[in-house]
Amino acid sequence: LQHQRCAPYQPGATPQVSEPKELRRAEGPPYPSGKIIDHFAQGDLMPQSLSFVLLHVIFSTKDRKRCLTKPIRQKLHAYLAEVARNNGCEAYRIGGVEDHVHCAIRLSRTISIAKLVEELKTSSSQLLKELSPQLSEFSWQRGYGCFSVGPADLEALCEYIDNQEEHHKTRTFQEEFRAFLKKYGVEFNEAYVWD
Repeated sequence: LQHQRCAPYQPGATPQVSEPKELRRAEGPPYPSGKIIDHFAQGDLMPQSLSFVLLHVIFSTKDRKRCLTKPIRQKLHAYLAEVARNNGCEAYRIGGVEDHVHCAIRLSRTISIAKLVEELKTSSSQLLKELSPQLSEFSWQRGYGCFSVGPADLEALCEYIDNQEEHHKTRTFQEEFRAFLKKYGVEFNEAYVWD
């Protein structure tokens, strides 16, 4: 494999790929010293992989059963935050109402969204079954919603999650979820969104 170097990022500019050394035109020295510096050979590669991916994750109870009481939710939300952190993610806020959960999470660079959601749902489902005999058959819906959020919107997202009880005085989970799908331009088939 041959590596291609990219020109430094400039906001608003179109990224350009530099030509490999052997294809460069001989028009004079590209650097004041007169030397062509091969950054790959000198080990000047970025030493880390860095990211900031902020997610709004939403999932509901199976058939949207309203079984998450307030005392259960307090334990559930704290547990979901712990699961996220144990997977290298930062949980900024976890909240919801009787039939669904919202999570504001910074995704670790070492885990996929699907794997994180699987960990959140599987482990919390087990917790809920242990917390109450009434939840012995508990399960989450099979699917989930996940939307990327800009860092500047983190505070608004946390506030939205904090105010879930107020939002759902006038709006069902399904209405809320459809609104998010439309807001983010996610095409969906109504027959397959709900289970």
